[in-house]
Amino acid sequence: MPNITTHLKTFFAKDASTGILLILATVAALIVANTPLRHSYHHFMELEFTLGFENLNISKSIHHWVNDGLMALFFLLVGLEIKGELKFGRLNAFSSAIFPVVAAISGAIFPALIFWILNQDTQYIDGWAIPMATDIAFVIGIIAVLGSRVPSWVKVFVTTIAVVDDLIAILIIAIFYTDQVNWTALGIAGICVLVLLLFNYRKVNRLTPYLFVGFFLWWAILASGIHATIAGVIVAFTIPLHREWKLEQIKDFANKGFRLFEKAKDETLAYTTGQAHYYLEKTQREMEAPLKRLERKLHDPVYFFIMPLFAFVNAGIFMDAEVLGQAFQTTITWGVILGLFVGKPLGILFAIWILLTFFYKDMPTSPTIWKVLFGVSLLCGIGFTMSLFIANLSFNDATLLQDAKMGILMASLVSGSLGYYILYRSTKQPEAIEGGTLGLGNTPEED
Repeated sequence: MPNITTHLKTFFAKDASTGILLILATVAALIVANTPLRHSYHHFMELEFTLGFENLNISKSIHHWVNDGLMALFFLLVGLEIKGELKFGRLNAFSSAIFPVVAAISGAIFPALIFWILNQDTQYIDGWAIPMATDIAFVIGIIAVLGSRVPSWVKVFVTTIAVVDDLIAILIIAIFYTDQVNWTALGIAGICVLVLLLFNYRKVNRLTPYLFVGFFLWWAILASGIHATIAGVIVAFTIPLHREWKLEQIKDFANKGFRLFEKAKDETLAYTTGQAHYYLEKTQREMEAPLKRLERKLHDPVYFFIMPLFAFVNAGIFMDAEVLGQAFQTTITWGVILGLFVGKPLGILFAIWILLTFFYKDMPTSPTIWKVLFGVSLLCGIGFTMSLFIANLSFNDATLLQDAKMGILMASLVSGSLGYYILYRSTKQPEAIEGGTLGLGNTPEED
């Protein structure tokens, strides 16, 4: 038993573990959906679950609770990561942000354009945003398999692209995938946002008030017609991200708390354990910004539970000869496949070429570095989680949704396999690609 626990801890500590879990969840969903269990699978997903009171509640199927409820926590984590990058991370400095940001924007436009060209003036056009996103968990997982042969600047580059991709996807969902707006509910949501901003202004350092109001914000946005997951992003951007205490401050405050705790054990003295606990708890809180604290706490539940569960709930596609034949005859499927597999790498590489040709002519490049960038840009064609999410927003018709999912699975499989192969071949000599950092050799230092 101890050996199993040790092996599990070792597995979950690896960067590749999230990608492996997503693959296992997807394979499990496909197996269940293509066996006699598929009827039970779909029946279970449509079971109604009610949250609230008799006259004030939300009743949704399990499928919707995962997509609208649990995925709000995924978007909360994404929002926390984006805010961190914007304030103190790679997106804070122009020199380190220009290449991945421009590449991400171009890598989002090209896939959408390809899908639009294939599906303009059809009922499928609502799916134009499906091939725009990158699944960071899969991409980081694949790069982690390659280990130290992949230089740090490559990991920084692809991670930043994925973060910007997520930001683009969030904006698209908020602007283009909103039903008719319930202005009363939106007004309540606005009040919740004001309360959250007040917490931030008053430098409230505890997470509980933000999460409590954030729940009602999620509820109000869900009722307003705007997609509820946007609530997670709004909450994330109101949670404080400040510089933590200096080492000496932490040491002094912790020592004072420890001395009070020691004295509190002596019943002849008037010191209370309450005073000691105040200093010790405040030290713990101030050692880490509230945003970083929540990001740390959410990481494992989101990546090791919510995302695999989302994959299992949404990747269950029934596939027989008739379904496959029908899927590959529609421009939805081909729009998604070509958007992710062709448009994504084409957009990323085109942006890098423009920057290197016209603006950063002195930056070192080589055929090997271009091969690495090609492999990375192919990996960015793994849309999976976010693409499946947008597909669910795009189509209510089960057949159209199935065709879109088929395209996502095929494009992600081909992009991931080919991207891994090219990256594996092009990183056999790591010293040959250390120089091509695209301005990502150093990231902004934290004070």
